[in-house]
This record gives sequence, C-alpha cells and structure tokens, in this order.
Amino acid sequence: MSSTLAQHTPATTARATSAPAATAAPRTGIDPRGPQFAAGATALVLIAVLGLPPTAALALTAVQAALFALGAARGVQKTPHAWAFRRFIRPRLAAPTELEDPAPPRFAQSVGLLFTVVALVGYAAGLTVLAQVAIGFALVAATLNAVFRFCLGCELFLLVKRATA
Repeated sequence: MSSTLAQHTPATTARATSAPAATAAPRTGIDPRGPQFAAGATALVLIAVLGLPPTAALALTAVQAALFALGAARGVQKTPHAWAFRRFIRPRLAAPTELEDPAPPRFAQSVGLLFTVVALVGYAAGLTVLAQVAIGFALVAATLNAVFRFCLGCELFLLVKRATA
C-alpha cells in the first residue's frame, strides 16, 4: 500500500505531468540555432548578389526569393537550410537550452521575401541601385541574425503582434 501512496505524491504527480509537456515542446518549438545558420547562409548569398553583374545578380536574387517564399509559406523548419542544419550541424551540437516559437522567424522570411522582390523588380527594371539597396537591407538583417542572433523580422513580428492585440 505504501508503494501506491508513493505514486500519488505531489512530487511524482508533478514529474508525471511535466514529462508530456517536455516531450511536446520539440514538436512546437524550433532550435534557434537553425534560423541563425540559415541567416548565415543567406548573408553569404546576398554578399555574392552584391558582387555580381546585374544579370547574374537577378538570377541569384530569384533563387534567394524562392527560398524566402518557401520559408514564409511552409515555415523555416521546412526549408533546405533547415534540412542542412538538421542533417549536418545539429547532430554535432548539444541539445538547445530553449526552443523558439516558429512564427516570428516565419514572419521574418516574409520580410526577407519583400526585400528580395523589391530587388528583383529593381534588377528587372534596370534600377540596379534600388536592387542593391534592397539587398543591402536584407544583408544587414541576415548578418545581425547570423552573428548576434538578433532577428529584426522577429522583432517586427512582436511589435505588430503587440500593436494589434
């Protein structure tokens, strides 16, 4: 009978109820190092865009816009960058200390898409300076995320959410 009482003490109940929550968290949250890795890869692509002649820059910008569109539509966890992170980098790292809500990075992908679409229009219309300025803004945001894990698009998401709540 004492073993039955031990199973229903507050400590064992707390462990029992916290265990499912701990296992459910990885399904809803993402490792924040994944978007940081993706931002680093994006920054490298955007640097290349700025160094290319306009025709090649247009093509590479279109590729980056497609990647942003995929991240905005399906979520950052379903992009080629996320696959590469999960496959090659994540297995070599310790488990994350905290998980991140995927909604702000997904919104940030939409912001990146907006800048790359402006750049695409600029390159297509022969407005190279407009295109390069738009790429420059996206590059600054990607670099801040890659180096400092400061996501401008995520911060914008939170501001919009607070303003509309």
